[in-house]
Amino acid sequence: MKWTLSQLQKYRNKDFPIDETIRVDEIKQNDPSIREVSPMHITGRGDIDSTKVTFHLKIEGHLILPCSRTLVDVKLPINVETSETFLLQASNYEMVEEGYQVKGDSIDLMPVIREILLLEIPMQVFCEDVTNEDAAPQSGKDWEVIHEEDQAKKIDPRLAGLAKFFDNDNSSES
Repeated sequence: MKWTLSQLQKYRNKDFPIDETIRVDEIKQNDPSIREVSPMHITGRGDIDSTKVTFHLKIEGHLILPCSRTLVDVKLPINVETSETFLLQASNYEMVEEGYQVKGDSIDLMPVIREILLLEIPMQVFCEDVTNEDAAPQSGKDWEVIHEEDQAKKIDPRLAGLAKFFDNDNSSES
């Protein structure tokens, strides 16, 4: 995913399609919690003019991360759409839009793709497959995991008598 400026200028004002599958195993060095990285499928296009190159990309693949509760492998799907701009002549632009300054005579998308993938990693990842024997236990002695949906339907027993109070009050007014 590296092109020289002369290669890209051949596609000025023309369609520059991108459809590649790449390996990004180097991000495991930046974040040691990443256990495995699938090949990333990158599709999109490049818009090239005399002062800037803009890549519109879609990145698809998955990462294997440890569950925050049990350290079981969790597959985190990656599906990111992004636009990245590389400025060929920085003096023509005020830094109104976010972009990268091109250094040298080539554009390398790999550092940008690694950065995007690292930003997609959430603070905590949880194993959703509770039937997996390595998954976190859902209950134990005197405790159980309570889901928000179940808790919202349940009436607090301390307030159950209050609901009866309003029923009795309305029937006496009639």
